[in-house]
Amino acid sequence: MNNTISRNDFNYIRDLVQRRSAIVLEADKAYLIETRLAPLVRQTGFASLQELIASLRVDAGDGLHHKVIEAITTHETSFFRDGHPFETLKTTVLPELLAKRPPGQPLAIWCAACSSGQEPFSVALLAREHFPDSLKGRLRIFATDLSATVLERARAGLYTQIEINRGLPAALLTRYFDKQGLHWRLKSEIRRMVDFQQSNLVQAWPSFPPLDVIFLRNVLIYFGVETKRAILARVRGLLKPDGYLFLGSSETTLNLEPAFEPITLGKTVCYQLRQTNLS
Repeated sequence: MNNTISRNDFNYIRDLVQRRSAIVLEADKAYLIETRLAPLVRQTGFASLQELIASLRVDAGDGLHHKVIEAITTHETSFFRDGHPFETLKTTVLPELLAKRPPGQPLAIWCAACSSGQEPFSVALLAREHFPDSLKGRLRIFATDLSATVLERARAGLYTQIEINRGLPAALLTRYFDKQGLHWRLKSEIRRMVDFQQSNLVQAWPSFPPLDVIFLRNVLIYFGVETKRAILARVRGLLKPDGYLFLGSSETTLNLEPAFEPITLGKTVCYQLRQTNLS
C-alpha cells in the first residue's frame, strides 16, 4: 500500500483541515498526514492514501471528511499534565474563588480540546480529594472536543495501563479506578462530575454559564494568528471578571488579546482580565 503523499494531495488535505478546523499544517508536515491517515486508509478499505484522497475530492458528504479531520487532529493528553497548573488550581485558584463566592454558588470550569478526558477528570479528582465538602454539589466541569471518537472514550472513563502510568498518582488509582481486564475504569462518581460535549473551537460553542476557570492548554499552538485572536476574544466574553485562564507553557495572550494580563502563581503563568476591563 502506497501512502506517500504528493504535493498536490498534501495541499488539498492541508486546505481541508484548515477550512474545517482552522488547524494550520506547516509545509513540512507531509509525514504527519501520511502517518495519521494510514490507519484510516486501512479502516475504510481503500487501496492507498491516494485512493482515499481521490474519494475525498468527489465526496460531497461530511462523513469521510470528518474522519480525516479526526485522524489529523492531535489528541495528546495525560493525567495532571505538567503538574504545576493543577498544583496552582489546588493551592491558590480554587481556595481564592471559594472564599469570594457566596456559599452554595456554583463554580464552573471548562476544559477545551479535552481529548480522551484526562484533563477534566484530573480537575474532578483534585476537587474530590482536596475540596470534598466545599465543592460538593457546587462544581460544574464542562469538557469539549471536536472528535466524537475521543469523546466516546472520555465518557467511558476507560484507560490503558500506559495511560494510567502517565501522571496518575498511585493513591488515586487505588481509590477511584476499578480494574477491567487490561484496562482501568474511572468510578462513576467521578465520571458524572464532567459534562462532555462535542464542539469545534472555530464554530458554534455550547451554551456555557459564566466561567470561573478555563483550561485552553496546548490548543492555540495549532492555529493561525487571526484564529487565536478570535478564540481569545470569545473566551474573554465567557470568563468571569475574576476568573482564570490557563494556557499551555508555550502559549500566550501577548499581542493577541489585550484584555488579558499574565499572572504568575508559583511555577504557573495564567491569565486574568485586566482591571481596566472590569469597569
